[in-house]
Amino acid sequence: MSKTTTNLLLMLITIIAGTYFYINYCSECGTMAVEEPPKEADIPIEVISTSYPFAFKDGNFSYEINDNYNFNVASSSILMPLATGIGTGIGQLQNYFSGNPEKVINVIGYYTSEEQNNTAYPDLGLARANAVKNHLAAQGIPSVHINVLSELKNEMVAKDGIYYGPIAYNIDTRSETADEELSALFDKINADPLILYFNTAEASINLSAEQRQKVADISRYLDKVAEATVSITGHTDNTGLAQTNLKLGLDRANFAKDYLMGNGISAEKITTSSKGQTEPIADNATEEGKSKNRRTVVTLNK
Repeated sequence: MSKTTTNLLLMLITIIAGTYFYINYCSECGTMAVEEPPKEADIPIEVISTSYPFAFKDGNFSYEINDNYNFNVASSSILMPLATGIGTGIGQLQNYFSGNPEKVINVIGYYTSEEQNNTAYPDLGLARANAVKNHLAAQGIPSVHINVLSELKNEMVAKDGIYYGPIAYNIDTRSETADEELSALFDKINADPLILYFNTAEASINLSAEQRQKVADISRYLDKVAEATVSITGHTDNTGLAQTNLKLGLDRANFAKDYLMGNGISAEKITTSSKGQTEPIADNATEEGKSKNRRTVVTLNK
């Protein structure tokens, strides 16, 4: 066999062997070497939480810091401690209102539609604004200078279960018809007072949307009229002893008082009493009549 033939034969054997090993041991080598780029849906999107400043402005008067009042999701309780700059801003507001008694600050509470509202107010935004109002008043700003509003803001994004600064502010001039509006509000509240109903021997409160609005109206009136108070009177049906029912009516009135206090209405503004079973508004001979008599009535006093 010639040398040339031998070389050709060796080359043929090498090709055959390479093909054999490729088919049996490296059939997936080509696919392993190719990596597909990640799809857009697979790329994690960083969600940035929202944050609103403690800021207000009126002409040449302005103040702003990046901190603000903060709240847990689905809560109207202010998280403490507060930033030092908030106290500084409150002091400047006090001085401003001293020289501008006709001015008011509107406190707007933000909330989202996904949050559960367990307060006595129509929405969590208004409850948060009321919490801020109460804090401002406790720091020396008369509530007559503070209006509370709310705004649905579904674009808010929480961080670790906290909304940072879901409160906005703007300074305005007190309405020229404010006194007439308050007088009309007083008449409206007492013409259709807030009435809370209770089951037999029970004291619990679950407000409807209409009742929540009445609480907001009562709170607003008490804020604006310094001498105003609210009376809570408990009533019962005629089940049991009269003396026992008198105490039960007072217990329910005090329960309602604690509930209103827990939602920001000052204890000094609330008086309680009981009529027991002495003033029924329906027939105690029927269960329907009894349920109407088991009530607590909330009215305003000028």
